[in-house]
Amino acid sequence: MTFGRHPRARRLLARLSGRRRGACARAMEPPRCFALELPGCTLAHFAVGELAPGAPDPRVAALLGPPGRSYSLSVPETGGVGARVRAARLHQHLRQQLRRGPFQRCELRRLLGYRPDGGAGALQHGFLLRDPRDSPDTRQALLELLDACPEAPRPLLAEFSGDRLCQLWQRPWERRDGRGWRQLGGERVGPAPEPALHPVVPDLPSAGVFPHREAACAVLEACTSFIPEAREVLDLVDQCPEQVQKGRFPVIVIEGLDATGKTTVTQSVSDSLKAVLLKSPPSCISQWRKIFDDEPTIIRRAFYSLGNYIVASEIAKESTKSPVVVDRYWHSTATYAIATEVSGGLQHLPPIHHPIYQWPRDLLKPDLILLLTVSPEERMQRIEGRGMEKTREEAELETNSIFRQKVEVCYQRMENPGCHVVDASPSREKVLQMVLSVIQNNCNYL
Repeated sequence: MTFGRHPRARRLLARLSGRRRGACARAMEPPRCFALELPGCTLAHFAVGELAPGAPDPRVAALLGPPGRSYSLSVPETGGVGARVRAARLHQHLRQQLRRGPFQRCELRRLLGYRPDGGAGALQHGFLLRDPRDSPDTRQALLELLDACPEAPRPLLAEFSGDRLCQLWQRPWERRDGRGWRQLGGERVGPAPEPALHPVVPDLPSAGVFPHREAACAVLEACTSFIPEAREVLDLVDQCPEQVQKGRFPVIVIEGLDATGKTTVTQSVSDSLKAVLLKSPPSCISQWRKIFDDEPTIIRRAFYSLGNYIVASEIAKESTKSPVVVDRYWHSTATYAIATEVSGGLQHLPPIHHPIYQWPRDLLKPDLILLLTVSPEERMQRIEGRGMEKTREEAELETNSIFRQKVEVCYQRMENPGCHVVDASPSREKVLQMVLSVIQNNCNYL
């Protein structure tokens, strides 16, 4: 059955097409401002064209101007969910290619194009590639890389240069059908104020922090042609009621970074409460984790989001008979998506009480969420002792302290319900005693 004929697809298209139509038209306009990630996860903003009077930030000028040569490479998102998925996969492909071959001698930085008036659907995710040697081979390799890309969406390439007056210019490259490439006229690069809210935040409900089940389903629907397992996940979701109610017994979720003791604590708590132990993603789809973990954030988080809805159906059934303990749930899905998509450091995360930290309106809520924490040093010791295969995000938690801190802060900003933080550094017995005490005080159980 084709996507357009699928019963759920018709509902999704009817709901989402109108919502995206205005954003699609707006996304056709090129972004005029850019956020460049600098060493230390700080951000510098610059503008191009009429919005750019004056000199740019000195940090930007040092990276865009001579000596050396810098290029911007970005992926436009012009269309609905399917176009967004294709753009995300192309962006991931470009990142992989820009770390190989002739590009290995270049510096690669994260670059986000946006329009100063903000709003969802106005972003272009991309890269700044800086060649300190200004080799013509780099430009040629970039053009060949773009020639090998699919027709839609085609990445946008531009390069930066300086003039005798120490002004910076951006000059786009344009592909002439069957006749190679030509460079267009330049536009000045200048300063841009830092927006009050990170430009990616309005886009998060469409990019990984899905506010309801249908949004995540729409993403996997767009993936069924190249990820067969996406259809199997959707079929399992279809078997779950759209609205489920919790039973009379308490539901406790235990969250935390890897190596904080979640597995041990969840098992001990479920034994103590004579509870059913569930995990997200559930066993019926966990065999496909590796497939989706290798995909971009939007696809990966759609998979985990729908896993939460499958688990919610299991919670509703089991909580009528006994307490339920859940190893990870929606907070994990949301925190990793926010920390991944929002570039820069902690100061660029959505502020406290931002709507992005709210629980999805159609997902069953637990009675209590516990967040296990340990020091970074303790986590590293435990990880080294485990010797287990790591996902891409788990590996980044180890090597990127800023990313780890962003995940931890997002956990603590989650609301409705929020997290009760538990120090998991003491002995197993002491941690279990603290956890059971929190459950007794908040759930009137035990």
